[in-house]
Amino acid sequence: MTQNKKTFLIKGIHCASCVTVLEDSLSKVNGVIKANVNLATEKATVIYDSEKATNQHFINAVSSVGYKALIDDKKDGKIDEELEKQKELRDLKIKVSVSLFLGGLILWGSFPLLMDTSPKILQNFLVQLILATPVQFWVGFGFYRATLLALKHRTANMDTLVTIGTTVAYGYSAFIALFPDITKVAGIEVMPYFDVATIIIGLILLGRYFEAKAKAGTSEAIKKLIGMQAKTARIIKDGKEQDIPIDMVKIGDLIRVRPGDKIPVDGVIVEGESSIDESMVTGESMPVDKFSSASVIGATVNKTGSFIFRATKIGKETMLAQIIKLVQEAQGSKAPIQRLADLVSSYFVPVVLMLAIVTFVVWYVFGNPPVVTFALLNMIAVLIIACPCAMGLATPTAIMVGTGKGAEYGILIKDAESLETAHKINTVIFDKTGTLTNGQPEITDVIAVNEKDQDKLLMLAGSIEKGSEHSLAQVIVKFAESKKLSLLKTEKFQAILGHGVEGVINGQRIIFGNKRLMDKEKIDIGNFGDKILKMESNGKTVMMLAVDGNFFGFIAVADIIKESAKEGTVALQKMGIEVVMITGDNQRTANAIGKSLGIKRILAEILPDQKEMEVRKIQASGKVVAMVGDGINDAPALAVADIGIAMGSGTDVAIEAADITLINKDLKSVAMAIVLSKKTIRTIKQNLFWAFGYNAILIPVAMGVLYPLFHISLNPIFASVAMATSSVSVVLNSLLLKKKKIKLN
Repeated sequence: MTQNKKTFLIKGIHCASCVTVLEDSLSKVNGVIKANVNLATEKATVIYDSEKATNQHFINAVSSVGYKALIDDKKDGKIDEELEKQKELRDLKIKVSVSLFLGGLILWGSFPLLMDTSPKILQNFLVQLILATPVQFWVGFGFYRATLLALKHRTANMDTLVTIGTTVAYGYSAFIALFPDITKVAGIEVMPYFDVATIIIGLILLGRYFEAKAKAGTSEAIKKLIGMQAKTARIIKDGKEQDIPIDMVKIGDLIRVRPGDKIPVDGVIVEGESSIDESMVTGESMPVDKFSSASVIGATVNKTGSFIFRATKIGKETMLAQIIKLVQEAQGSKAPIQRLADLVSSYFVPVVLMLAIVTFVVWYVFGNPPVVTFALLNMIAVLIIACPCAMGLATPTAIMVGTGKGAEYGILIKDAESLETAHKINTVIFDKTGTLTNGQPEITDVIAVNEKDQDKLLMLAGSIEKGSEHSLAQVIVKFAESKKLSLLKTEKFQAILGHGVEGVINGQRIIFGNKRLMDKEKIDIGNFGDKILKMESNGKTVMMLAVDGNFFGFIAVADIIKESAKEGTVALQKMGIEVVMITGDNQRTANAIGKSLGIKRILAEILPDQKEMEVRKIQASGKVVAMVGDGINDAPALAVADIGIAMGSGTDVAIEAADITLINKDLKSVAMAIVLSKKTIRTIKQNLFWAFGYNAILIPVAMGVLYPLFHISLNPIFASVAMATSSVSVVLNSLLLKKKKIKLN
């Protein structure tokens, strides 16, 4: 089986019931493993077996239930989703204008207080019928089409409610307009309600128009990311430079970047050096110095020098493209909390239809004259007020804004479930090497017996280590070379396993290694013993050098703690979250690192394949665990944790390995991700409260429960206003999340 994932746009989605119908239809396609439809993004995501299911199968499944799937079949082409949405907004605007204009004329000629000021022609029932007909059957055609296809599949959605409600109002009014005499004989008041049918259609479409405009604001993060891309690249070919469109760049092309230019694609510098602003991708505000062999990221901005780099990733493979894809998938995914809204919505429309019938029957039997009119208006109000749109939008709109907000801070959230789970975390486990520390040993101290011999000490150490294959040897050699020291030729070089190295330089016997080597060679280190011991207890590795049997000095090397490590761990502890450090280092070194960071629980001397087991142990004690690692070496532990957080450079592997990737490498972002999760969940709960509360309060009002005591009933026109307002208010509440800053106490 070849498992693939595809996301595509669907036109015509309006409510939570639409989502349920579409998911059911797509799930029935042979080869589909999972189908997820998102109301806020109007997209479907399917995980499927590409050997069984094709694009045409998805298109057919979507069209069979009354919607249209926009799937790009061309390898190099792409459907312009923005263009499609703009076209949909234009169509809505035209239909809204027509329906509200004609509906307004009908209202002017029929509403009790307004009709006295209107021309006589507008008071004519047949004229009202002529004005209402195009609204009912041209503007409202989409409602009818969706309803008929839904009924064909024995389902019902929001369009079903609107179709029944407006058709009843239109049909009843048309009968009165065409057969007034029969109406009088039947004892029915000769009063059509064309205004109800036309204005309801206009207001519902107006609500959808505003909703679509508001939802466009939730995907602003994606627009910003796409807008970062450079439009052209200056390639070097046959010794000549020329500007070409970015989509013509090929892997291996040499590209020149001048000061102030955007870097067009990902690559590696082959000539020159510069300082690059990577904030738009990583969230890190300080420019990063880049030299030959350093990697560069497409869409970042070159600040100072000019350089040439070789393109290594283009198109969909660039880091920015990967980020855009990740954010889009996260925005289209479903959080567990949304299942409640989906479950309610699946039963909602059939229940509303039954309530509408009950409302008509009750008021037909017990209502005041004219009973038919009163019963019909209450029934229509129930059908219109009960739209489950607000419930369907409550979760996905907040998720869209939350994941987009995270991307702005360099926090890439893989899916909605991760965003929701993050607020429950009460234990964070940090891998030490490469996470709390830089992962690369650095020289911290060079101390010679005589201070003036410091450079000579470094030169001798670099010279003798040049022949060594030990990882620390390369650090010393590079450091010596960076100080512009000339390294000398070493003779009779010998590596002493577990101790160090020895050799002859300019006729002098040089030994360089650990304390055991000094003891073995009976080298007296004098009064430096306490200082060396203190450094080792602080997690540093100390290497000592002797010349012709005399102690000359020592060099200390350590894996440096990241600048943000202390702030990051303290921020978590202030939130009441337990911080744990896990490492393969010895207990003494681990304790030194842990103590400097204020971490009390330290798991030392843990082999890589044991990390997963340690995570499981902590989970077994009832903790919700986040594991923070590099996304590659710690993959098993990241996978088993409730939330895996990769401290990566945004590489494909890091993004795939974890639920959340911190491409800014800032450890404070772990706490920020949890804060973002809490804010997003709070917004979702507010949305659901108002969505459920709205239906719980207004459906009984529409049914007329207040009429016997207070003579209050809900006009269907006001019901449509309330319904549209509820959906837009939920989206606007989600958009408030964009304005909130993610602050750490």
